[in-house]
Amino acid sequence: MRSFRPLPLISAMALAFCGMAHGQSLLELYDAARGFDANYQSVQAQFEATRLKAEQAQSKLGPTGSLSVNVSKNNASYDPSKTVATNPSFTRFYGTNTATVVGSQPLYRPADKAEVAQSSLQMKVVQEQMLAAEQDLMVRVSQAYFEVLAAQDTLAFVQAQKTAVAEQLASAKRNFEVGTATITDTREAQAGYDLVVAQEIAAQNDLRVKKLALDQIVGKTGTQPKSMAAQAEPASLSPDQVEDWVSLSKDKNPSLRQAVIGLQVTELETQKAKAALKPTVDFQLSHTFNNNTNASSSGAVPYGATSNLTTGAVVLSWPFYTGNALDNRVRETLSLTQKAQADLDAASRNVAQNTRSAFYGVLSGVSQVKALQAAVESSQVALEANKLGYTVGVRINMNVLDAQSKLFDTKAKLAKARYDVLIGHLRLRQVSGTLQMQDLQGINNLLEP
Repeated sequence: MRSFRPLPLISAMALAFCGMAHGQSLLELYDAARGFDANYQSVQAQFEATRLKAEQAQSKLGPTGSLSVNVSKNNASYDPSKTVATNPSFTRFYGTNTATVVGSQPLYRPADKAEVAQSSLQMKVVQEQMLAAEQDLMVRVSQAYFEVLAAQDTLAFVQAQKTAVAEQLASAKRNFEVGTATITDTREAQAGYDLVVAQEIAAQNDLRVKKLALDQIVGKTGTQPKSMAAQAEPASLSPDQVEDWVSLSKDKNPSLRQAVIGLQVTELETQKAKAALKPTVDFQLSHTFNNNTNASSSGAVPYGATSNLTTGAVVLSWPFYTGNALDNRVRETLSLTQKAQADLDAASRNVAQNTRSAFYGVLSGVSQVKALQAAVESSQVALEANKLGYTVGVRINMNVLDAQSKLFDTKAKLAKARYDVLIGHLRLRQVSGTLQMQDLQGINNLLEP
């Protein structure tokens, strides 16, 4: 028979003290995740890339300058026998050095102006992506945090049940020895003890897996979340009407706002496509320096000359015929705008539905917590009644074991339901786009100090 020896009280207190001393709060682990999570880092890098791309687009409306230098060797010859002229023949080798500086300032470029406006909207898109990534990280860290706490609670309840079953097993054996109980009671208690040992092994493995998941998100090993305060309760929903939350989500949900901006981007793409059919006007200013140097000459007169040429011009470019390519591009962007509008409508409906689901999920969770609290009290009373009935002989050992199992199972479900309500609050604020650090701080305040 397996023996059960309870953990000495001093050792248990020491382990509990160490766990609390080294426990991390929700905010501590969230701060760690911000500097480690790959998804969050990816969005930050995308933000910087989009900012630089916006500056590139803006530079198209500013002045540009270029310098070109050319150094060459030339061979010039003249043979009078092949012409009617009487000039003497000559062969001349000379070099040519040319330097040209060109500056240009766009005066009218409607396509580039539309691209600059697009880049500004893209910056807003990536800002919404940053907000969505931050809110998503809050929820993911909180989810993993409370899953560890739920697994710890489950293990604690299973171990408590193991202790109770072990005591019931010992009682059944004593009663059998004195002849007040049958061997069936002993075997039932032994079967219950073996079952709870298997449950303990499963709970220990589940806790190990949940801790690994939390470690992976925050980039730390051996994380130890702080436990919830015994009487901690989340704040009530404000506002308390579902349609008020739906209105908030329509205004602030990051994904929905991205879809709105995406529609504006496609509309500007149509403007840019139409602008490609319009002329462009640039002011150009150039200066060319040319120097011919006489390297060697068989002629009578040395050859050499220096010249400077400065030119200012207003350049008009008009693509009046492109083989219908630009016309088709305009029609393409109009179709893409219709698609963006349909995507926006779908996103709006999904966000509204998800908001309602999250709202009613929180209300259902709160009701479930209250029901489970009542169930724990009832299960406790039922257990005491079964123990008393077993003592006086009107109940059998299996009744006591079943009552114990129901009590501890209900306690585990109650703990999990409390955590689910907290996560439900965060998810509701996430889908409505109102999740902020102060919401995380409010939940963090519910933890043990």
